[in-house]
Amino acid sequence: MKIPKIKGIIDRRILINYQVEKEILGNYLPKPFKPKLVNGKGIAGICLIRLKEIRPAGLPKQVGISSENGAHRIAIEWREDGKLKEGVFIPRRDTSSKLNSWAGGTIFPGVHHLAEFTVNESEGNYEVSFISDDETSLSIEAYETDNWNNKSVFENLECISDFFERGTIGYSPDKKDFDGLELKAYTWKVSPLKVKKVKSSFFENKSIFPEGSVKFDNALLMKDIEHEWIGLKKIRIS
Repeated sequence: MKIPKIKGIIDRRILINYQVEKEILGNYLPKPFKPKLVNGKGIAGICLIRLKEIRPAGLPKQVGISSENGAHRIAIEWREDGKLKEGVFIPRRDTSSKLNSWAGGTIFPGVHHLAEFTVNESEGNYEVSFISDDETSLSIEAYETDNWNNKSVFENLECISDFFERGTIGYSPDKKDFDGLELKAYTWKVSPLKVKKVKSSFFENKSIFPEGSVKFDNALLMKDIEHEWIGLKKIRIS
């Protein structure tokens, strides 16, 4: 079944981005996906997103739900009908919503792990963490800034904004297929975050990412974005 069109508001979206050795991502990604590279490095990370008024298109916002969510993401390329496509592969999703967890793969794409989120936000400061039902965890402390990280593989904020705006298609594994979803944001604006501390059990897992293969690159913030999620044709797991 194709995922229905969903509408709502991205209240807050934090993108935590890492640079990863391309061989590591190439071995990790399932076919037909390959890592999309920036200056020879693969790009992976976590999206921490608070959604509001989420409901199927056509229903009033009063029936919409709110939730905190985390999505582990890898920037990818693949060929479809002879054309080169780009987007993100999402190996796992975590959510505070029991409905999202229950409806993963039907109303929402892919398996959603139920997680407990802790959020503390004030005057441009952000502390967000979660721990899931299988002990996967993440935490970040960051604050808004005007300065770009000059150690990033991206030259500037505009470059990474364009990179992610072009890659708004995401595929998540289900039991037999990859569920596809495209983000249609009515506006697109990102700003940099200065990270004081970040810990990720996924990216610190040495069995997936050997010592020295992954390095923090940057973090971004998006706020108050009206949007739609549009279900796409599934890709069969080969």
